[in-house]
Amino acid sequence: MPILHSGLLVIVLDIALIVHAARTGRFMPCGDIRLFLPGVGALAYIVVELVPEWFGSRGARRARGRFASALDPGRRYRDLQDQLALVDTIANRSALAEECLALGKFDEALAQYNAILAKPLGDEPGFMLGKARAQLGLNDAAGAVATLDELKRVSPNYETPEGDLVRAIALEGAGRNDEALASYAAASQHFPGVEPSVRLAQLLKRLGRDGEARAVAEDVVRSLRRAPAHVRANERRWLASAEKIAGS
Repeated sequence: MPILHSGLLVIVLDIALIVHAARTGRFMPCGDIRLFLPGVGALAYIVVELVPEWFGSRGARRARGRFASALDPGRRYRDLQDQLALVDTIANRSALAEECLALGKFDEALAQYNAILAKPLGDEPGFMLGKARAQLGLNDAAGAVATLDELKRVSPNYETPEGDLVRAIALEGAGRNDEALASYAAASQHFPGVEPSVRLAQLLKRLGRDGEARAVAEDVVRSLRRAPAHVRANERRWLASAEKIAGS
């Protein structure tokens, strides 16, 4: 009997929350989750929707966003599509383009950036960098290099750590290895992370320069082992690659 009562309580709770979600316009995606995952879906709805509403803090809103993204990774993408359909602005297009890059929708990202760059006020350097990133995602390294060369021509003073790294990756992909080595080394001086250094070590190893590759990788490993735990966690992918090269 206690088990039966517990089951009835879960069903009643699910129904109550589904009604609440429908009335407040929150039925998707949480409604479907509750229908197929009784109990678990109700808990997710409470955590994602109700607790942030009750407390309303900035941290709570961020938590809501993270949970919502985990439950429905395409939600922000669809929201941005809807916003662009309502108001076609450069800001809306660039937000959608960035989300496309994050989701690996490189064709769509490239189309959005091309559309932005064709607009009278769309010639911001960051949009050209975004286009190059989309081209890299489509394995068009030569196209990315050409875009970055044009960026350098029209905005010679525009420099960012990300842009330097993207250029190095594009140069490597285009087979311009000497230039890529120099670009990785330069990017590693001010990039907020070890990715350029590890990519430098990987390219050196691929070129048969094992001793140099190992020296770069060992420096990365030493620096990360002295770093705080959260830094090592953020860099775990690159740390693993550096350890592999350092130990080879």
